[in-house]
Amino acid sequence: MSTVTLPKTEYLKLRKQAVAYRKLVGKVFESVVHDPVEELIDDFRKTDLYADEFLRDLESGLRKSSYSKK
Repeated sequence: MSTVTLPKTEYLKLRKQAVAYRKLVGKVFESVVHDPVEELIDDFRKTDLYADEFLRDLESGLRKSSYSKK
C-alpha cells in the first residue's frame, strides 16, 4: 500500500467534502419515489410492447424484491 502525505488543511477539506457527498447521495436515494407494483405493471402493459408472460414474471420478481418492501 502506498502512503500519501498532504497538509492537514487539505485533508480536513477533503474529509469535509466526502462527508457532504455521502449526505447528498443518501438524500437523493431516500427520496426516490416508488410506484406501487400494480401501477408499474399497468404502465408496462399500456405500452403493448411486452408479452403477458413477461409481465407476470416482472410482477412476481418485483413483489419478491426489496422494491416492494419500501
